[in-house]
Amino acid sequence: MTANLTSTSDFITVVAQSVTAYRGQIDTRPSAEILVNALLQAEKAAKQQRLNYPFESLLGKWRLCFATGTKKVRERGGIVLGKGLYVPKFVAIHICFSANLERDLDKGEIGNQVELLPILLKLTGPVQYMGKKNLLAFDFNQILISLFGRVVYNRQIRSGKVQSEDFYSQPIAKLPFFAFFLVTEDFIAARGRGGGLALWIRES
Repeated sequence: MTANLTSTSDFITVVAQSVTAYRGQIDTRPSAEILVNALLQAEKAAKQQRLNYPFESLLGKWRLCFATGTKKVRERGGIVLGKGLYVPKFVAIHICFSANLERDLDKGEIGNQVELLPILLKLTGPVQYMGKKNLLAFDFNQILISLFGRVVYNRQIRSGKVQSEDFYSQPIAKLPFFAFFLVTEDFIAARGRGGGLALWIRES
């Protein structure tokens, strides 16, 4: 079943219902197929309306609620979306954005962590934001692993992309990025460089 989403309020309602259900505030949540359709409609609307979101609206801590994979189609020579799934509650996946207020409002840091008790894995690194395209490029250069709340591994890494000092001079094409198309105070959604969609809900 595919929802017929014809207006902004329709797809926003579906996404909001998904978020509310994920938080346990209501019992029934939209199916993965309906949510994917809503996200695609939101992405289309953002392009048509040429929406621009400031970097400040992304700052904070967000929990991954839903994501789609992608798969290559040989006959078409392209990539199509996977069905998508709600992230199980026992796996806490967070993304954090902070701004470098003293130097540049469009530059800062990203933190991406996965917590499956008692293990926590966290990656951090620099970000740069292109507001006109709602593109946030990033790179990870630090890894931290903790067990039962105790840090057991914490050191710099090379992601294979660029050196930290050269990050801000690199073209977007050489970096991983998120293209945000739906940003509210309560949830954000983006398409990754690989083509997948993701929906996060605010935690702080």
